[in-house]
Amino acid sequence: MAITLSDIIHILDNLAPPFLAEEWDNCGLQIGDPAWSVTKIWVALDPTLQVVEAACAQKVDLLITHHPLIFKPLKSIEFNTPIGAVLNLATRQNLAIFAAHTNLDSAAGGLNDILAGRIGLKNLKPLVAGKEIKRYKYDNYPLISHEHRPGIGRVGYLGTAMDLKSFARVIKKEMGLKIIKFAGDPHLTIKKAAVCAGSGSSLIANFFASGAQVYISGDMRYHDARDVEAANLGVIDIGHFSSECFIAEDLAARLSTIFVESGIQVSVEACDIEKDPFEVL
Repeated sequence: MAITLSDIIHILDNLAPPFLAEEWDNCGLQIGDPAWSVTKIWVALDPTLQVVEAACAQKVDLLITHHPLIFKPLKSIEFNTPIGAVLNLATRQNLAIFAAHTNLDSAAGGLNDILAGRIGLKNLKPLVAGKEIKRYKYDNYPLISHEHRPGIGRVGYLGTAMDLKSFARVIKKEMGLKIIKFAGDPHLTIKKAAVCAGSGSSLIANFFASGAQVYISGDMRYHDARDVEAANLGVIDIGHFSSECFIAEDLAARLSTIFVESGIQVSVEACDIEKDPFEVL
């Protein structure tokens, strides 16, 4: 039986239900026809022209990305613009593009759970409680188990308390980072930490109310660091790309497992050509 894009979307919506997405977000199918057949999938962080060109060269049918191709309604599509070039190429090559963004951030087992697990946090709870999830499945596809109410960010406990500077070093090593920034007293004892993949500045107030001693995220602002210092707390900036790039491999592996267990003959791979747009000198 041929597997269609619609079938794959059902599976993705089970992993990261669309209603978990933030109101400002634009998750879901960005371009394509739900009736298209799918035999090869790539998973990436961003739908850049470089990624789309590589996917087309490899005869990929569906590109799943974390960041959406289209955030705001388009007033025109000019093929000499970055987004226009992607839309033009994807349309000509019948490449569907699908985004799982803040719904995947929020979902149990999603990006924030993975990030928290990578830095060793236990007994996780959402930093910001999400909407009540519905447990459901489509057709014969397996139901994904949700262990707790999902939401944006996570708060958890370290296995062993340590000072802020040592914790920053552990994170740098465990995540293989070239650079890491932190603010706060280097000797501050850390027992409880909050994380938010991507840009976490908007959740600073939630961090202050969480009871955590340190906040790990990306794109932290200067005045955020000053506010954290004043509160005698800590913040660790691991960068936007580094806080999310691992989702490609993880989601590809999860989909592959579902496909094998369901007898679905579709290959899925993580795109391996992406890199942080920022260089470190």
